[in-house]
Amino acid sequence: MKKKLTGIVTSDKMNKTRVVIVSDIVKHPVYKKYVKRVKKFKIHDENNVAHVGDKVSFIETRPLSKDKRWNLEAVL
Repeated sequence: MKKKLTGIVTSDKMNKTRVVIVSDIVKHPVYKKYVKRVKKFKIHDENNVAHVGDKVSFIETRPLSKDKRWNLEAVL
């Protein structure tokens, strides 16, 4: 089963590549305070359809380059 994530596009400066930020709120194991966790993913966008500010869903795929392991599924 391939993983699916959703996030917000933060950069569209590269050709066929988008940088997407995914944020999550988790409870700290020791201090029991809720903390916002943020992670960046480079995703493959074959037709350059996603732009900065778009909400997108993306899916796990085979390694496409040094950093890209995700493929754009849809612009939400």
